[in-house]
Amino acid sequence: MPYRALLLDRDGVVNIDHGYVGHRDRFEFVDGIFPLTRHAVDRGFRVVVITNQAGIARGYYTETEFLDLSGWMRDVFKSQGVDLAGVFHCPYHPDGVVERYARDSFWRKPNPGMILEAARRHDLALPSSVFLGDQPTDMAAALAAGVERRVLLAEAGRVPQGTAATLTIARPADLIPHLS
Repeated sequence: MPYRALLLDRDGVVNIDHGYVGHRDRFEFVDGIFPLTRHAVDRGFRVVVITNQAGIARGYYTETEFLDLSGWMRDVFKSQGVDLAGVFHCPYHPDGVVERYARDSFWRKPNPGMILEAARRHDLALPSSVFLGDQPTDMAAALAAGVERRVLLAEAGRVPQGTAATLTIARPADLIPHLS
């Protein structure tokens, strides 16, 4: 039987978005992300990170540095009682300066590629899953992948028009009452 998932964007949801965060010294967890993810795991959700990483294509950090940072992030989650099922990233960007990554990709949000691959690899039931993101592209990718509950993390009054969000919250912990 497929699993429900809590799908998380990284920058702006898991960590404060300081712009192209590729190293631990710039990585600061968002307040409330651990209680939210523990709550989700306690209710049978698999937790998966889905993140565009244009900083790789732009040459701000290497894919190896990103993978090392992701390993550290997974260890911190584990120390907080949450075993991440997966971390999916898209290193591509059409305006990249690193030739290998300078292209568009079906994995790059707002495309649904990373979400669909996560579902395939981890037996996820996307219609009963939840995507938490902070950008309209996160909501568009989740909608295209068939995720019915799309939650936008945004300050009150800062919700972009036309977003595909089904719920807007101000803090990750605000999602806890909506996960059962």
